[in-house]
Order: sequence, then structure tokens, then C-alpha cells
Amino acid sequence: MLRSKQLVDIKELQKICEAGEPFELKLNWDMLETRPENETHDLFHYEGEKLVGFIGLYGFGNKVELCGMVHPDYRRRGIFTQLYKKAEELMVERNYKRILLNAPSNSESAKGFLKTLPCTYSFSEHQMKWQEKELVKQEDVVLRPSTPKDVELEIELDVRCFGFEETDASEYNHNQMKLVDEYFMIEADGKPVGKMRVSHTNGEAWIYGFAVLPEHQGKGIGRKALTNVVLKEHKQGYPVFLEVEAKNANALRLYQSCGFEAYHSQDYYLKL
Repeated sequence: MLRSKQLVDIKELQKICEAGEPFELKLNWDMLETRPENETHDLFHYEGEKLVGFIGLYGFGNKVELCGMVHPDYRRRGIFTQLYKKAEELMVERNYKRILLNAPSNSESAKGFLKTLPCTYSFSEHQMKWQEKELVKQEDVVLRPSTPKDVELEIELDVRCFGFEETDASEYNHNQMKLVDEYFMIEADGKPVGKMRVSHTNGEAWIYGFAVLPEHQGKGIGRKALTNVVLKEHKQGYPVFLEVEAKNANALRLYQSCGFEAYHSQDYYLKL
């Protein structure tokens, strides 16, 4: 588990790196704040008491995503390269099958570093924020808290909707339940047909893991579930955010129709 000072240092470095830049770094704060004990997921480079370099590893089953940063005054000194080499050792040790390197679409320094690695562009992802819009609660779709009895369906949803291997989906769901989040099952006609997770970080509500079984898609269930969760979070005073792959046109249209607008994008590169 990261110490409170480390979290403060990461946040301060992120603020410095983003200052005056047309991008935001994706550091997965919900995961940073709930790191498991006795397992290294984060790499640091300090100069004296000042954190000037950082890389975070974010595992999702057999896949891992990397995102990092270096203080503008300390770039071109090989700091990020040193951190990345250590990250490579961890990834080999943990036998990840798919390694994705995350870079803000508008970050020239990140793109410059990626040119030195054997990798290829894979996809882009939009961060979207809900812009206040009149929505009406949908009574025929219910969001209820997930229970241990729902784990089997949650695993099936990760396999069928997100392409997880079953063993990885099982491990991922076990780890996710340790996070301090809200887990909802989506019910239609009295039966669970989907899921959604809401994470509260820095006074913001982020929607993750939103999935509906393929045979129940196209019936308006996802739209109604999203409407209800947005209304709930908005009523509690949270600005509401989510992420979506740019190539997922159906999801993009759904989110836009409910009032979400893209404000930043991240590019993902597959390590070869």
C-alpha cells in the first residue's frame, strides 16, 4: 500500500507536469489509493526529498497498462528510461501477456519516448464528462448493490463484453471487490443482466466496468441504467465522468445522447 506521503508526492508531480499543457495524465487514482500491501506496482525516482519521476503499473488480469511522468526540469536525463527498465523486470516476472503503454494524445514528450520502444499504436480512449442535461429516472431498470452471489455473472460479463480470459476475470473481480467503490448489478424484468462500478476520487464520480450481456443489448437497458446512475451521482453533488474507446461507436453515441462530452483523449500503444 502506498504511503500517504507518496500519494501527495504523486499528486504534486502530476500537477506540475500538467501545468500549461493541453492534456491530463491518466494515473488511475482509484487504484493508486488502494494498492495491495507487499506487492510493487509503482516506481519512484527522488532527487533529495523531491519526487521527479514516477511510473505506475495497472494490472487487469493478464493485461497491464503503464503510465508515468517526469518533472519538466529533470527531463532528458534518462530518469524515465531507468524507471521503465525496472517496470519491464516486474512485467516479465508477472508474465503479463498484453502490455499497453498509455500516453496523452497531446503529449509530445510521451510520444518522443514511445518512438524509442518496440511498440505499435493500438487504440485511443476518450475521457468524457457529463454536461448537465434533463434526464428522467427510468423505473423499469434497477441498479442494486452487487453481492457475492453475483460474482459468476460479473465474471461472465468481463469475459463476453471485455474479452477477459475466465481465470483472469475471476482474479480481477476478486481484487476489485477490495476497492472502496460502489458495485451495481443492472436488473431488467427482475433479472440481473449487466453491471457497473462507480468510483469516487477527488470529489468526482467515475463510471467503470459498464457492461450488459450481448443478448440484452439494443433494448435500451444500458441507456436507462446510465441515466439512473448519473441522476444519483448528480443529486449527491458529484461531477460525473467515464471513459470509452474511440472506436466503440455504439457506446460513444450512447454516452453523448445522455449528455457526456469528450474533453481529453489517451492513446494506447501495444508493446511488441
